[in-house]
Amino acid sequence: MDIVTKKKLNILIQLAEADKHFAKSEREMIFRIASDRKFPEDIVNSLIRNPEPIETLGALSIDQKFDYLITCVDLIFVDQKVFESEVIFARGIAIKLGFKKNVIDFLLENNGKKPLNELKSTIFELYS
Repeated sequence: MDIVTKKKLNILIQLAEADKHFAKSEREMIFRIASDRKFPEDIVNSLIRNPEPIETLGALSIDQKFDYLITCVDLIFVDQKVFESEVIFARGIAIKLGFKKNVIDFLLENNGKKPLNELKSTIFELYS
């Protein structure tokens, strides 16, 4: 089993539930990511029913850390509603990934405005 994908999906599930409303669009995005990575749907359903504690994320590669961050921000926007509880949760994930918590604010402000490679270089230059 792909542990990197499992950790990512677990984080996204908890982020989706941070506002106490697991929106259909959030659920669809999570299952789409799982499907794209050939991750078993039954394990995703199990994580939804019983999310696992979020452990250390320091062993991830730079690309994986960036992917986790971007995907968290994408999930925050997928239901067209940004909740403070989601932002707070995402900041905590950013810290666990080794970034400054305000990287989330930067990404929220610049979502869709700059190319991903530009965001990535700025993030690693200013927020790590």
